[in-house]
Amino acid sequence: MADPTMTGRYRDHHPRLPSPPPERIEPPPERPAWQLLLIPMLVGGLVALTLGVYGNVHDGTGVAVNLAGFQNHPAPTSAVKVTLSTGALGFAVLQILTALIMYGKVPGVAAADWSGTAHRWSGRLAFLCAVPVGIHCLYAAGFQSYDGRIFLHSLVGCLFFGAFTVKMLGLRKDGMPGWFLPVLGGSLFTGLVAVWWTTAIRFFENFGSPI
Repeated sequence: MADPTMTGRYRDHHPRLPSPPPERIEPPPERPAWQLLLIPMLVGGLVALTLGVYGNVHDGTGVAVNLAGFQNHPAPTSAVKVTLSTGALGFAVLQILTALIMYGKVPGVAAADWSGTAHRWSGRLAFLCAVPVGIHCLYAAGFQSYDGRIFLHSLVGCLFFGAFTVKMLGLRKDGMPGWFLPVLGGSLFTGLVAVWWTTAIRFFENFGSPI
């Protein structure tokens, strides 16, 4: 039987050893930007190419889809498309403005609590306005190149939806470079302006207000 005195003396002269330091977990190495962008760029390019090929081989049906309130307009289908595309452009301007405010690029204007919500919803509404216009153009008219303005409109329209796909896929990836969102957001806005400019301006010159 062990002597309790000896046991206590052993503890006094052999203090408890310190615990080993916790093992340091090294963070995974950062992946190059091109690896992160590879899949989104490939999918976005495939979307743009698919839209262009389909529009080129598809014979436009000329089907007009009118909405309530536009039946009495001289060009009801164009009026609907111009109204939706103008709405999309307006929401896109709001998204760009809120992005600049959140990034601190507007002197004297601080980001409010609702800035992020306004930024996200303005982008969603802009896309919802642009989708029916794109679908109608693709199905009713197809990809047309008989005129420089129309060719630019068709080309940029396909690229717009491809760039939107890249942005949405890239948002779900961690570690994206800091320039990703500003560049993609600016490209989408520029494309939307080009799509609107190549059609809406002519409509306003010929018919005035679409409503």
